[in-house]
Amino acid sequence: METGSSPSEGQSARKRATTAGGPALAARARDPLRVWRRLLRVPGALAVAKETRVGTTACDVVYARGSHRLLRYRRETAATWAEPVLFCYALINRSYILDLQPDKSVVRQYLARGFDVYMIDWGVPACGDSRLTLEHYVRFLEEAALFVLRERGREELHLLGYCMGGTFSALLAALRPALVKSLTLLAAPIEFGIKDSLLNVWTDREYFDADEFVNAHGNCPAWFLQLCFQNMKPVQNLLQKHISMFENLEDPRFIASFFAMERWVNDNIPVAGETFRVFVKDLYQGNRLVRGELRLGDERVDLGRITCPLLLLTATNDHLVSPASTEGIRPHVGSRDVQSIQIDAGHVGLVVGGKAQKAVWPQATQWLASRSTSTPTSRPNSTERHPS
Repeated sequence: METGSSPSEGQSARKRATTAGGPALAARARDPLRVWRRLLRVPGALAVAKETRVGTTACDVVYARGSHRLLRYRRETAATWAEPVLFCYALINRSYILDLQPDKSVVRQYLARGFDVYMIDWGVPACGDSRLTLEHYVRFLEEAALFVLRERGREELHLLGYCMGGTFSALLAALRPALVKSLTLLAAPIEFGIKDSLLNVWTDREYFDADEFVNAHGNCPAWFLQLCFQNMKPVQNLLQKHISMFENLEDPRFIASFFAMERWVNDNIPVAGETFRVFVKDLYQGNRLVRGELRLGDERVDLGRITCPLLLLTATNDHLVSPASTEGIRPHVGSRDVQSIQIDAGHVGLVVGGKAQKAVWPQATQWLASRSTSTPTSRPNSTERHPS
């Protein structure tokens, strides 16, 4: 999760340049008419903020247990492809980042390609949920997958996991390979031995005692996660994005994108304590997944059991999950059909950025379509219309 990123990622170079500061910014600040024009736009910007909606693609809750829900997105026509797609997001922040706005929606990209689309909404863990383990979340992912397969009358589905949800997805694909027809990992941490991000440094056992932290707090507090992510890029998160917003007050589309991102960035939730403990100790500190030492209950997770087609989506400027961490799954899986797509973007820009929406997701959905079974009445090149 790249909290605090500018919503202008992927937009024009001119708008990105407004965040750079320096002499040009100082000159603009000395232009009183320019400043006043911006200030007069503030009421309009606030109105746009109030009207901005997120997660607008129509869906229904089709399965639930505790705070966890399984969403099924509505289609107006029959699916082109027989195998459904199940999205698994992380436990940090909310899953609607995959359906942020109509023109920045991974969900709509897969609907448009002709897939039935489902997504897990993990909900918000209560204080009493601090004992929920990593195994608990992977088992619910399995429950959700089995529900989807029963509802669609299929034996296999396509699984897509983003960030921490990608790690969960890889665990399920390794434990239950018969359920997964293909696996798409989107900026997913797999190889934790690569010390090229601040998260790897901050979670080093020399500096961070996960046991003491969880014993003191129960769940990992939302404020702690927000503070950590903000301080990974403090200038961008605390200064530059606000300057960029001020410079673009006359652009309603920019302002709508800005406030949609701000809502998601600040929609923080805690992480169940025991899951946080295992994720830090066994993965970030122990790197047990790629070593073949990770166990969920009585089962050992063997990445070599993953033999389905595998798509790896990464961003060169991802400061949370480096491309090398996701690509690190390659030597450990049995898959022969492995493809990578990488763009110049950040962790969230890989999902909502204009470049990703125009280049990455059309490629990714076409990759999946070419590995799917067409339905008897479908035409492979048909395009789905979805509710606005």
